[in-house]
Amino acid sequence: MGRAFEFRKERKLKRWGHMARVFTKLGKEITIAVKQGGPDVTGNPRLRALMAEARSEQMPKENIDRAIKKATESKQGDFKEIIYEGFGPHGVAYLVEAATDNNTRTVANVRSYFTKCGGSLQTSGSVAFMFDHKCVFRIKDDPAKPIDVDELELELIDFGADEVFRQEIEDEDENVTTEICIYGDFSAYGQIQKYIEENGYDLISGGFERIPNVELKEVNAEQRKTLDKLTELLEDDEDVTNVYTTMKPEE
Repeated sequence: MGRAFEFRKERKLKRWGHMARVFTKLGKEITIAVKQGGPDVTGNPRLRALMAEARSEQMPKENIDRAIKKATESKQGDFKEIIYEGFGPHGVAYLVEAATDNNTRTVANVRSYFTKCGGSLQTSGSVAFMFDHKCVFRIKDDPAKPIDVDELELELIDFGADEVFRQEIEDEDENVTTEICIYGDFSAYGQIQKYIEENGYDLISGGFERIPNVELKEVNAEQRKTLDKLTELLEDDEDVTNVYTTMKPEE
């Protein structure tokens, strides 16, 4: 198992800790998916994957309907996906993904977070090259009939996958389940999703992640505290959907 596995295993998805935060993020992504590919899930694979994720997160139907309606109403402002790049303190690179209907507001907020923590917002292209853009899918693993991960990986290589692995997930009640993660090139999203659906696998979610492709920066406990503060400020912003860094995960 390679870099994607280690990165995902160690990554702290704090922004998913509150139900409302999850629903806000998914709502924006559903709105964007509908604007880009229409409200018909049959012809919109990104929307199908988001609907599966919304169900797995127990997102209320009215929230989903509201997000779709927002995308089809011309009077509503458009959410645009924007990437911000910068450096936190101690030379750690940050790549921040946002979905916003007011870039002026969002960029001002993001810049203030960097400044407050001793970092700086940079121009486009400053750190993006340090991350590989990957598609990632999560599918259910049946304990009664576990998926053969090696066989699945061999099948999916021809569809653009480059890493398949099983991981354990622990919920708030400390119940542990397993799921299969599939990583592939950004451009392989549609092919991999089609394979999953046509072969009857139970899709939990499908989306994109940025995996650092450079040596991760080692920091001490005091430095990590400052960097964690910056990460939390960014993740708590309602327009921010994902935050990626080149900081080495805590052991």
